[in-house]
Amino acid sequence: MQQGANNRRDATHGPRLAVVPVGPFAVTEHLQKSLGAATTGAKAHRAPPPDAVRRRWRGCLLGGAVGDALGAPVEFMSLAEIRERFGPAGVVDYTTAFDRQGAITDDTQMTLYTAEGLLRAHVKSALEGTANVPAVASHAYARWLATQGNPSPLVDTTGDQGVLASLEALHARRVPGHTCIQALAAMPLLGTKAKNDSKGCGGVMRVAPVGLYCARTPGTTDQRAARRAFDLGCELAALTHGHPTGQTAAGAFAAIVALLAREWEADEAIDEVLPLVVKRPLGSETRDAIGKAVALATQGTPSADRIASLGEGWIAEEALAIAVYATLAAPDYTSGVLLAVNHDGDSDSTGAIAGNLLGALHGVENVPRKWLSGLELGTEIAAIADDLATWPDWPIGEFIEETETSNYWRTRYPPC
Repeated sequence: MQQGANNRRDATHGPRLAVVPVGPFAVTEHLQKSLGAATTGAKAHRAPPPDAVRRRWRGCLLGGAVGDALGAPVEFMSLAEIRERFGPAGVVDYTTAFDRQGAITDDTQMTLYTAEGLLRAHVKSALEGTANVPAVASHAYARWLATQGNPSPLVDTTGDQGVLASLEALHARRVPGHTCIQALAAMPLLGTKAKNDSKGCGGVMRVAPVGLYCARTPGTTDQRAARRAFDLGCELAALTHGHPTGQTAAGAFAAIVALLAREWEADEAIDEVLPLVVKRPLGSETRDAIGKAVALATQGTPSADRIASLGEGWIAEEALAIAVYATLAAPDYTSGVLLAVNHDGDSDSTGAIAGNLLGALHGVENVPRKWLSGLELGTEIAAIADDLATWPDWPIGEFIEETETSNYWRTRYPPC
C-alpha cells in the first residue's frame, strides 16, 4: 500500500500461519474469564447497548469485516479476471481465501486492534486521569505487528494481554500492508509518527472504530463528535502513513462513520465533513476524490465499470472514494458492498471501508444473515462493537470502588 506502483501489497500471500498464542501472548486465567460476550461470567458484566445503538455499531464493524471477506479472494485481480472466474456479476458470495470462506484479512485485524487501543486508552484515562490515545493505539498496533512475526521491543509483555491476544485468527498472516509493517517496525517510541511519504489506504481501512468511539462520547454535539473523529483518525493514520492525504482520508472516513452512527444520512454526513478536509494540507486531493464519487453516484444505474474512473483503491483517497460511491449509489448493504469489491484493485480494503459505511448507515439487520454466520471471528467482532457502544457506562475510575465488573473491563482492556 505504498504510493504508486509500490503502493500495491505484495501479491504473494506468503506463509499462511496457524499460530497458537504462546509466550508473551499466553492467556492468563484472568483474561480467559473476559474473552467473549457469550460466556456465563462475561454476561453478568456486559450490559447490552440500546438496540438503536447496537444495530449501527455492529452493522459498522461486522459490515466492514464481511466486505473484507468478500473482497479478499479477488484482491489483485482485474475486473475482467473476476468476471471470467465468477461470471458477469462477479463476486456475489463468499469464496475461498486463506483456506476458508469468510476469512478476514489484515484490514479487519488492524480494525480490531484500533478498537482495542481506543478502549485501553479509555480505561487508562479513567484510572489514571489521562491517556495519550495515539501512544496507546500504537502499542496496540505493535502487538498486531508481533502477531505477524515481527516482535516489537515496544510491546509490554507483562501481565494480562487483553481480549485480542488469544484469538488465533489474529495471529495469521493475511497479506499485511508493507507500509504498516515497515512503519511499525521502525517506530522508536510509542506514538511516533511515521517518516515516510506513503498515502496507501492502510491508514484508512482500520479507523472505523475511531468514528464509533467518538460518536459515543458523552455530552458532545454531532459536529464535535465528527471533528474529534476527524482529528483522531488523522493522528492514528499518521502512525504509519506520512503523506498528508493518507491521514486526511482516514480522518474523513472516521468522521463520516461518526455521523452515520448518530443517524445522519450519508450525503449530509459527507457535506458536514468536507470543510474539515479542505483545511488540511493537500486536502484538495481528498475533497476532489470524494466530490468525484458523489457526482458519479447520481449518474444512472450503479455499475462496476463506473468505479474505474475513481481509481483502484490502493491509495487512500481512491479507496475512500470507491466506498463513498458504493454507499451513495446503492440502495442497500448487499448491493453496495458487492459494488465495492467487484473492480480492478484493492477489493478487500474497498469492501471493508464500504462495508463499514453501509453497515453504519443501514444497520446490522441489513447485512445478510448467511454472511454474518459464515464470518471468521463474527462473534468476537460483535462483542467488540458492543464494547465501543458501551464504554462510557463501564464502572471504572480513580475514585470508583473496584468490583468484579470493573475488574472484568480492566482485564479485557488493560490500561497500557
